[in-house]
Amino acid sequence: MTDHRPVPGRLRAPAPGWTTRADVVVVGSGIAGLTAALRIHAADPSLHLLVVTKDVLAAGSTQWAQGGIAAALGPGDTPEQHEHDTLVAGAGACDVDAVRALVTEGPDAVRELIALGTQFDHHPDGELSLTREGGHHRDRIAHAGGDATGAEIQRALIAAVEQSPLIEVVQHALAVDLLLAGDGGVAGVTLHVLGEGQRDGVGAVHCRAVVLASGGLGQVFSQSTNPSVSTGDGMAVALRAGARLRDLEFVQFHPTVMWLGPDSQGQQPLISEAVRGEGAFLVDDEGRRFMQGEHPLADLAPRDVVAKAITRRMLETDRPHMWLDARHLGPEFWSRRFPTILRVCREHGVDPVTELIPVAPAQHYASGGVATDLWGRTSVPGLYATGEVACSGVHGANRLASNSLLEGLVFSRRIADVLPGELRPWAGPAADERVEGLVSGDRRRGLQEVMTTRVGVLRHADGLAEALDFLHRLDPGDPVVEPAAWETTNLLAISTALAEAAALRTETRGSHWREDFPDRDDTRAGHVDSWLDDDGTVRVEWIATPSTDPSTEGARA
Repeated sequence: MTDHRPVPGRLRAPAPGWTTRADVVVVGSGIAGLTAALRIHAADPSLHLLVVTKDVLAAGSTQWAQGGIAAALGPGDTPEQHEHDTLVAGAGACDVDAVRALVTEGPDAVRELIALGTQFDHHPDGELSLTREGGHHRDRIAHAGGDATGAEIQRALIAAVEQSPLIEVVQHALAVDLLLAGDGGVAGVTLHVLGEGQRDGVGAVHCRAVVLASGGLGQVFSQSTNPSVSTGDGMAVALRAGARLRDLEFVQFHPTVMWLGPDSQGQQPLISEAVRGEGAFLVDDEGRRFMQGEHPLADLAPRDVVAKAITRRMLETDRPHMWLDARHLGPEFWSRRFPTILRVCREHGVDPVTELIPVAPAQHYASGGVATDLWGRTSVPGLYATGEVACSGVHGANRLASNSLLEGLVFSRRIADVLPGELRPWAGPAADERVEGLVSGDRRRGLQEVMTTRVGVLRHADGLAEALDFLHRLDPGDPVVEPAAWETTNLLAISTALAEAAALRTETRGSHWREDFPDRDDTRAGHVDSWLDDDGTVRVEWIATPSTDPSTEGARA
């Protein structure tokens, strides 16, 4: 169409006002980024590492992880059982080798976290306290502070980084774009820094490798459990640099997010799956336990199953939310096991000890991201990705509960195993011929609303076409060069790739639910790759692979 507006090839930004050098730049300070920095430093202490984070070190998604971290640590549990549960939850779209790496290396990685100083919860007899969440057939979720696992892991990692003088940290730094060498590989990264002494405003870091660990894309949608910094920056930076993104259509909507009212926006309070793991259950307005009969695991079914069941029941009863009943857990158990959730619920006027909690699905986790191999390498030389920004292949169409922290831990360790030995030689940035552009920050709200209503839990060809038409025609407005505009431009790029991928996948699989194609089709169990053409058009491609769901082996189409 004549008014089809291209996605910018780079962000409009001032020329760098300062420069510095580092061997490796790690973008992000959650479990993935800090683990990568610590492990790379341990592998080669001579390397100068620079960790840049958009907010402060403790911000980001890791600190919000309530449930815990999954690993085969309990009696009778094995990596093989963890692998089976992960593959089943992934609905045929996992990479088996990636899953195997995750579950076999996971227990040692968690033990290393403990050795680093992470204080997980233990039983009175000293044994590690493990619980169960949706999709798991064993108690294998290690937790800390009851429901503050992510915050405790973040605390321990930050303490370790602060004791490493050769790991430099720059806070309040937004990654703007990669600097590319003549061969298309990494030569550096431009940053916008707020108030870091000599480094203020836009600058350039010349480096030999970049590790993206920048988290997810939650702010694509109106309601999300993600913090405000999760605007898909790392994915957009990679896309503009020529990297391939994979399986962006697999967006996980957490089934039990506290419903705050019809006009609520931004980050919403998560009611951890672990609450259901401890015996809470879902009911409708009439008190009926509607998950009974929906799945053999009932209220502990995989998240896509529960989110769809809640959404269906909401549509059937014309209600904006369902209810979570955890009253029978009692005040002492709530205070000990879920103190954070208890406090947040009460802050919003609900006492879960005596009242039902209103819940509805909201965007939670991106299973897709920057496509990587088993060692975190992307299709751009010198660019690595780990954690939620990456698509390592472990999550498939639907992440198994509490595998996210483990993925960041395991694959950051894997990056550290190879990166020091394959560092690129120093190279200056080549002339940047990518077409620059910018979208005004005030366009974000409209974009989020379209993505929520047309590309949310329920998807249909007509709605996806409407979303793409909106995105392709989006008027950039009169943008001021500022972080809000950079973030909104990133959201536009990722939203376009996500909607294009969702339109191409004409089936229902895992967290991708097409009302017009309600059945799973294992002839389409492969992947959707996205990339940016030189003219600013987002392209998508179908990559056929066999189903990897062990529960359907022998029944593949």
